[in-house]
Amino acid sequence: MGRLTQGLALLCSLSSVAMADERAFFQDKQIRLIVGSAAGSGYDVNARLFARHYAGHLSNGVNIIVQNQQGAGSVAMANQIYNTVPKDGTVMGAAINGMPTSALFTPDVVQFDPRKFNWLGSTNRDTQITYVWHTAPVKNLADLMTTEVVVGATTPGTTQFEYPLVAAKLLGLKYKLISGYKGTTDIHLAMERGELQGMGSNAWLSLKALNADWIRDGKVIPIVHFNFERHPDLPNVPTIFEATKTESDRQAMALMVGRLEYGRPFFLPPGVAPERVSYMRRAFDATMKDQAFLADAARAQIDVDAITGERVNELVDKAMQTPPDVVKRVREALESGGK
Repeated sequence: MGRLTQGLALLCSLSSVAMADERAFFQDKQIRLIVGSAAGSGYDVNARLFARHYAGHLSNGVNIIVQNQQGAGSVAMANQIYNTVPKDGTVMGAAINGMPTSALFTPDVVQFDPRKFNWLGSTNRDTQITYVWHTAPVKNLADLMTTEVVVGATTPGTTQFEYPLVAAKLLGLKYKLISGYKGTTDIHLAMERGELQGMGSNAWLSLKALNADWIRDGKVIPIVHFNFERHPDLPNVPTIFEATKTESDRQAMALMVGRLEYGRPFFLPPGVAPERVSYMRRAFDATMKDQAFLADAARAQIDVDAITGERVNELVDKAMQTPPDVVKRVREALESGGK
């Protein structure tokens, strides 16, 4: 046996031993998964589904308890996990996708560096679009640059509110934002009544799930993607980057929409041993390919479009490298509250 072959055999042996050690550590363990949003929310439903299947990929007898901790867009939960929980893999977090960049926008309440979390992966990548009622005066992105459209949103801190707000403030798109609706269903009813002309930003999958007949019958018109690339379902609908004029504009919108690439992120605190992080990431990856998990997700109408922990880490690092002047532009737009 040559030296190279011997070396590879030794590495495989060591890897197998490490995997066995990690599996033994988790056997019969109780793990906490803290969700940074309300019980019954989309993030919560997604996290609970994930927990049921992830446990078996860690070891035998693993019990994952899901808890909810609302507050400041998952920041309260992230502060706790960063600073106070055991750093051994027995406590995980599930955050809304705006949590990592909150370190840039609300540094006064953030007590963590998102780059130091150990990201396990994300179960979903989101596609967000602007769509309008078929009678609206705006029919495409070019119209939106010159003609006002009245769109609905729930509350500040959501993509429904923030995406059209920033696009209006920084790119000059003619969104008139009306917030305070309880949810997407209420906004859709307001569109049917003629109270609103459209939705400034919402998940394409949500529209398909809630109002597939609107799409089929042409009652709504997709105007623009808040994404880096066009969705395959909507190849003729431009992205928001086609409305940018400067490099600063492009970087600002990249900072905003980048979080959709890690739409449902899961993470560990800093300080967890690298071997354990690697083991838990591979268990995450295996869960994303688990046919029972995928079948349950389909029944729950949850789209699975996963990315690895390593990729989430890259995306968070990239967001945190955004030039300070660009961050300032976005922060001032958000702080304006639409006024």
